[in-house]
Amino acid sequence: MWRLHHFTLCPFSRKVRFALAVKGVTHELLLERPWEKRPEFTALNPAGQTPVLQQGAVVLADSVAILDYFEETLDRTPLLGATPEARAETRRLVAWFDQKFYGEVGALLLGERMYKRAVVKGAPDGGIIRAASRQADMHLDYIDFLLEQRAWLGGNQFGLADIAAASHLSVADYLGGLDWDGHDPSRTWYSAIKSRPTFRPLLAERLEGLPPPQHYDKLDF
Repeated sequence: MWRLHHFTLCPFSRKVRFALAVKGVTHELLLERPWEKRPEFTALNPAGQTPVLQQGAVVLADSVAILDYFEETLDRTPLLGATPEARAETRRLVAWFDQKFYGEVGALLLGERMYKRAVVKGAPDGGIIRAASRQADMHLDYIDFLLEQRAWLGGNQFGLADIAAASHLSVADYLGGLDWDGHDPSRTWYSAIKSRPTFRPLLAERLEGLPPPQHYDKLDF
């Protein structure tokens, strides 16, 4: 069986977990706190980052590399799209959330509302949190724009773009960084994602000492 080294609020870990569940890939979860820099973990991934997927001598690191591996080795439930154009658009959107959303929203919220509180016991910077929330609102505007033209983010079918977006949004939502008011297309889409049995286990998890907002795992929010 595959063994997935993950962290509860790592959006890249969530992306892999969600995609593996959709593809029906059985795996065991191993909780990792990347900031502890365990030698056994850094031996698997010198970057010291989650997620890392391992089965025997096979070690896969980085969420994009992991999911590319399963797109290439599993025929069932393809998530990139049926045409070169669809696959290119999916990859563009995955990069948008992995790089732009994470850099402008997710990393800031994790640093201020998770790392400072749970790890270094420091006080969060309200200015950084407000800036992240403003950026999050702009990203929700963009999701609204996409969904006014398409059934799903990447096109007419659910796919990896939806998985990546939902994974990043779920962490930001856990940390209280999203205001869904005025974003009905995004809210409707995310409610549909939240109802999926393959996504519900992610919403059920909690980080000790850091509870999410009351609306976090509710379908009607």
